[in-house]
Amino acid sequence: MSSIQEDLSIFKKFDFERPPVGVKFLPNKPDGIEKLDKILDFCEMLPEAQKGNAFYVTKDNFTCVGPLLLGMIEHEPIFESGQVGPKLEVLKDIRANQRIYHVIPKLEKDTANYVAFAPLDKLSFEPDVLIVTANVSQAEILLRALSYSSGRMWSARGTPVIGCAWIYIYPYLSGELNFTITGFGHGMKARNLFPEGLLLIAIPYDLLPGMINNLRDMNWVPLSYTLGREGHKKRVKRIVEELKQES
Repeated sequence: MSSIQEDLSIFKKFDFERPPVGVKFLPNKPDGIEKLDKILDFCEMLPEAQKGNAFYVTKDNFTCVGPLLLGMIEHEPIFESGQVGPKLEVLKDIRANQRIYHVIPKLEKDTANYVAFAPLDKLSFEPDVLIVTANVSQAEILLRALSYSSGRMWSARGTPVIGCAWIYIYPYLSGELNFTITGFGHGMKARNLFPEGLLLIAIPYDLLPGMINNLRDMNWVPLSYTLGREGHKKRVKRIVEELKQES
């Protein structure tokens, strides 16, 4: 087990049906990883890695708008013109579609010539973003771990198309955890990449240490979760009364 895998080993406790995947944006070719031998859309690379494959990609591995988002190319005129979304019936007209390109996160030109992907047990690099595919109960624990020691607020951002930008790139650039629900987003839904109702949670590198510490420290199943509705209400009432007496 690599030191990176050991650092992230707490995530194995979840027993995820699909393994977490680390993603790294690189200016230079990564060592010890083979290039992907197929052409895929950006969103398809996540389930490809979840099959157990570690790989890197360059701009010739992509279809769709991936190279534009990654700064591998400067323009993608047909997409940026706003003509594609209306044809796909996901946005009403060109002006609505064009607006998307003013808000989607993108890397600067020539900053990421390579992108590496690896499932948790194949990680040999420190991920820029760790993407977790979780059910609702697992996601609740992860989001609680984000806030446990800091009270940090969580939120979700996205657009009806180009959902890959919000999962891969937004957390990396913003330092904010982001998530979406499978079944949302035109491309991923059309490609049937995941069963509906799971959460894709993207954790940037700088939030990982705190979340890992919190996962080690906090009770994953608080007592109130086991007491039922009335039991929880009675417990809260008792705690409040005790605190009032103490003060």
